[in-house]
Amino acid sequence: MRRFNLALADHVATAVARNQFAFVVGGDCSILLGALAGARRDRELSLAHIDGHSDFRHPGNYDPQSMLGAVAGMDLALATGRGEAIMAEWPEIESPLVRESRVIQIGERECRDPDFATPDVNETRITRIDIFAAQEEGIERTIARTNAILDGAGLSFWVHLDVDVLDQRDMPAVDSPGSPGLDPAHLVALLRGLLADQRALGLTLTVFDPDLDPDGCYARLIVDIVRGAVQPLRGS
Repeated sequence: MRRFNLALADHVATAVARNQFAFVVGGDCSILLGALAGARRDRELSLAHIDGHSDFRHPGNYDPQSMLGAVAGMDLALATGRGEAIMAEWPEIESPLVRESRVIQIGERECRDPDFATPDVNETRITRIDIFAAQEEGIERTIARTNAILDGAGLSFWVHLDVDVLDQRDMPAVDSPGSPGLDPAHLVALLRGLLADQRALGLTLTVFDPDLDPDGCYARLIVDIVRGAVQPLRGS
């Protein structure tokens, strides 16, 4: 996994150096680490992490001896410097990949459960807009809050999208579907608001499972969402 992400980092670094937008489609959220490692080589970054889960599991909040740990559920913890060095520390980059205060996590659906697995994420400086807050305040307010954080940091930023942020009624073809979630139109609006910013360096898109989509309808939905987010920007 580290070797793969080091190779991915090289590709992303090349794209960024050429002033190209890097769009990375991958199997699970571990690809965020290589993407950030590539984008970070010559600059500090902010991160918009759009995911139905905070992905903040690390050895400090679970027992590795009694439970298997998958990087797909740890990517935000690793990106902010928590976890095993083999996935948290990268060549030419001072750890962490991104500072807590420069991260916005949007879409967590389990954080209000009494048995929420990673409550220590609430003690960090990560800005957290859970799915309930996003639904209560509306997508335009969510976009405005996100842009305010990014503007305050004044840095280039990366966008990470785990498609399980969509409600399972719209996107069941993922390993961890759930409700509530964003509806496709709101996700298009959120992505469009982020990608319209010239400081957006790239996008990782993950967790779609084609084995759960035998007729391709959910793959087509993902394509429609990405098209809807970027098509109005083609002339910019």
